[in-house]
Amino acid sequence: MTSLAPSLTPDRRRVHVVSFDVDVDTEGEAVRAIVERAQARVGGYVCAANVHMVMEAHDDSAFAEVVSRAFLVVPDGMPLVWAQRLMGVASAQRVRGPDLTLAVAKEAARRGVSVALFGSTLEVSERFAQALVRQAPGLQVAANISPPFGPSIDDPEYIAQIRDSGAGVVFVGLGCPKQEKWMARHAASLPAVLLGVGAAFDFHAGTLKEAPQWLGNLGLEWLFRLASEPRRLWRRYLRHNPRFVVALAAQLLSSRTRAIRSG
Repeated sequence: MTSLAPSLTPDRRRVHVVSFDVDVDTEGEAVRAIVERAQARVGGYVCAANVHMVMEAHDDSAFAEVVSRAFLVVPDGMPLVWAQRLMGVASAQRVRGPDLTLAVAKEAARRGVSVALFGSTLEVSERFAQALVRQAPGLQVAANISPPFGPSIDDPEYIAQIRDSGAGVVFVGLGCPKQEKWMARHAASLPAVLLGVGAAFDFHAGTLKEAPQWLGNLGLEWLFRLASEPRRLWRRYLRHNPRFVVALAAQLLSSRTRAIRSG
């Protein structure tokens, strides 16, 4: 893999949140970092972190390592932003996955960087591609792959198809933690930036309704999604959300205790 130019390796601000470090970035800074790497054909992958991802990593150290190897981990969920602020970073702000997806697509179109889509169903991915092209005029979708779920997602033919397409950015929609593990396995083989966007496929395709912005700002987007997909999501939220609060409280208490002792 080509070594990074100095401009592509800026000093990063990161805050540890329970299981891994989360970058402190604006959406614009994240977009610039992603598209510059795509233009340079450097590669790497990006994780859009939320409570679900944090707690999956909390329960699985190998997955925590997968997330930690990402060149960029953005706070997709408001609870992570609040955690960063509680750690002393008052400027921390949310970089929401679906919004980042569209912003990257627009900047990629402006700079002549093509994209590839990997994941979801054929119907959803086609509608997603159409939505991106409609909202980011001039965007070139170089490949659109909807693999059957299972071991076939690692089929070498898919990797070759993405590589041969010349895409500089790959939007990956396999769901957490599958998409992050897939990106970690294949990042070294692809000279493109892999961006794990999960439900952004459905949101932009119009097959899944997004929560109102005000609800997201209150950190209650999970409640809206739970109401939309109760049978699929209730176990996740019941299992992860309370434990996240406890784990974050323990981290904050530990940090405060160390500060008192060192003082």
